[in-house]
Amino acid sequence: MPTAEEMLSTASVVALGACLEAVAPELELTATKAAPSQLAGLTFSERGRLVRDALLADLPAEYAQMEKIFRTALDDPAFTSWMTWPVTEAVAVRAVEEGEFETGLALLADLTPRLTAEFALRTFLAADLDRTLAVVVEWTEHPDEHVRRLASEGTRARLPWAKRVPGLIERPELTRPILEALRRDESEYVRRSVANHLNDLSRVDPALAVSIAGSWLASPAPTTERLVRHALRTLIKAADPGALALLGFEPPTGFVVDGPQLAVQAVAVGESLAFEFHAHNRSTAELRLAIDYVVHHVKANGTLAPKVFKLTTRTLAPGESATIAKQHSFKPISTRRYYAGEHALELQINGHPYGHSTFTLSLD
Repeated sequence: MPTAEEMLSTASVVALGACLEAVAPELELTATKAAPSQLAGLTFSERGRLVRDALLADLPAEYAQMEKIFRTALDDPAFTSWMTWPVTEAVAVRAVEEGEFETGLALLADLTPRLTAEFALRTFLAADLDRTLAVVVEWTEHPDEHVRRLASEGTRARLPWAKRVPGLIERPELTRPILEALRRDESEYVRRSVANHLNDLSRVDPALAVSIAGSWLASPAPTTERLVRHALRTLIKAADPGALALLGFEPPTGFVVDGPQLAVQAVAVGESLAFEFHAHNRSTAELRLAIDYVVHHVKANGTLAPKVFKLTTRTLAPGESATIAKQHSFKPISTRRYYAGEHALELQINGHPYGHSTFTLSLD
């Protein structure tokens, strides 16, 4: 993942000031010009808020005048990339303050091809969900794929890095018209967002997500099955029966698993644990398998906490066998803290557990 400086860098904020000075030389831009010297040590979100607030302090208090400056800046190809992030945030704050929803959202649509306005859109959604969605639905027919993606991505219930919008959690069905309009979009970029959006819905309302996915598979486009597989990935890992059945992963019968066999019985943080298992279809029917594995991590209090990891999908013909191998990394990551002790690994195939092998994790 890029660092804060690699995204909203000192150089990009300096360049933002130059772009605005070129189109509005009458402004002093005192706070904006001072912002680059204040970025050191700040997280990305903190940088964004600092520059947003600097823009709000320097630019005209009236939304229409601010909009004119930003629209003029759009004529400059240098006005692009990460420098536009705090610009979209400033637009959202000022437009909502003055009730300029439609004009503010139109400006976000024009800014989003330069990077994205998905995070600034949350300010509008939080202020007036229904009024904002009425505009966003219209974006699904926009000729620019970036704007169509904004319609889906910006309204996700659990958009990473973004502020939560309670209404999207409480009324998850509200965004269905957006997904229906975009599920067959010609752009993979847009369809990928639709899949992620539906995956978010599956965390909020699993039954709704399965129902939507089922209706799409009933009248599919050539790209539908791939989209649905990606959209239901969380439910598949959670062994949701409806999602498994929808994708053809029925409870396996006449199916035998040997393993998992671990390459070693002890591993240290920073190393990888290799394992393999042997699967055999003894039935007379073809088996479609969603194969995951579960690592039971030791917690600080000594109990175990399971974490499901995607492994593969496989179809076994009657009588067919397969040996499948994997290496699981214990490389340190920011989202997990490891504790020493006896861990366990098991397989999860079509939602059912198979095998159970223990190993010891050490911190050095």
